[in-house]
Amino acid sequence: MTPYFVYDVFTKEAFGGNQLAVIPDAIQIAEEDLQKIAREFNFSETTFIYPPEGTEHTAKVRIFTPTMEIPFAGHPLIGTACALAQEGASQNMVLELGVGPIICQSDGASASFGTTRPLETLCDPDPALVAEALSISTSDLHLKVHPPVMASLGLAFTITEVKNREILSQTAPDIAAIRKGNTRYPSGLDFAQFVYARLGNTLYARMFAPLDNIPEDPATGSASATTAALLAQIEGHDLDLTIRQGLEMGRPSEIAVSVRDNRITVAGHARRVMQGNLLLN
Repeated sequence: MTPYFVYDVFTKEAFGGNQLAVIPDAIQIAEEDLQKIAREFNFSETTFIYPPEGTEHTAKVRIFTPTMEIPFAGHPLIGTACALAQEGASQNMVLELGVGPIICQSDGASASFGTTRPLETLCDPDPALVAEALSISTSDLHLKVHPPVMASLGLAFTITEVKNREILSQTAPDIAAIRKGNTRYPSGLDFAQFVYARLGNTLYARMFAPLDNIPEDPATGSASATTAALLAQIEGHDLDLTIRQGLEMGRPSEIAVSVRDNRITVAGHARRVMQGNLLLN
């Protein structure tokens, strides 16, 4: 039997935030079963933990969505760091991901990680197509700060600001338009859409990646970090943001992101809500 944990991430409360399955000892799992297990849980991500390759590191972590392995994501990193801390790891840890080693801190109830990976701007998708992908009008987009932009800190998202929270609540993925966008602007995450409305230093956000079997994500740490890096670059100064996501889904989440001297730090809580065993034999 292989144990697993389920965490709700970027929330203090059970049944909020973003669900994550953590397999704390994946060494005996066959390679061909990893994607099947992630698809069985059908959360936006599942993590598999292995012994580290670097002698000074804490663990190697592989991250799977329901359809593919990805090199980096925010809520899996926060939830996995909390799981490792609860299982006895040092509060200061280095986790090996597909993008390289990431420094994390966790007390078991909350965690943070930082990256100095440079922001990569991939393209500026057509605003009309992005609006279509979000099932809203082009006139609903707020274009004064930035047009829709596909950017990445290891995982690509199309980042779009809308004019207010009412418009945000009306957004919904148009799969035909997203397929069109994925063909025109290929990336590693199938034209995933991160859309937000800003109120001071609080962003109210939603994320849609239906081509990756994620109709909507209740908390997206990697997209939040990328958006903070983008806004800090545009505004030309350090930045502290609170991202509130998952409200329309009934799974409220809160993500803290700061940008200091080109270092992006993401922080949040995680709560273990289930545990059990995989019966693979």
